[in-house]
Amino acid sequence: MHILYNLLFLAAAIKWGDWKNWRTYYPTWLFFVGGDLFKNTLLHDHMLWTYKETIFGTQFLFGHFIINIVIMLFAYSSTMLIYLGNFPKLPYKQVLWILFWVVIYSSIEFINRDYLHLIEHHYGWNMYWSILFNIVMFSVLKLHVKRPIAAWLISILALIVLLKSFDIPMESFK
Repeated sequence: MHILYNLLFLAAAIKWGDWKNWRTYYPTWLFFVGGDLFKNTLLHDHMLWTYKETIFGTQFLFGHFIINIVIMLFAYSSTMLIYLGNFPKLPYKQVLWILFWVVIYSSIEFINRDYLHLIEHHYGWNMYWSILFNIVMFSVLKLHVKRPIAAWLISILALIVLLKSFDIPMESFK
């Protein structure tokens, strides 16, 4: 099923993505992917959510890390081309655009968690945290385009909040 989701993201990017300016979005894509890789590395033994494949492609999408890499390559790339490439100029439309993407990502997670069983939450993570995370993530991704240092600082602060909120044991960092 993750294959289908990623193909849908890719099809959306082909239709609505700003391919002419992909170089403009590339640093933010690296920030996005780098943050996800850092999260996976830092919380390797204390993952707040994990992906799994239960429907298609279980032979090659056989674990969280492999699925996450596929998501990084296709869904995140597509997201950057559409989300940043079509970001509105008017402030109220910017808020609506961010909320639109929060709804997309949160709805996919909800369906994958509750109906398709393609994602599992752990250690107290829930949909409310996911929605809050998505709000921060999409806001910070846009901020990163113009003010990367501010985006990094907010991301570090958000990481500290998550580490404290979920009482991540220090042994997880060994």
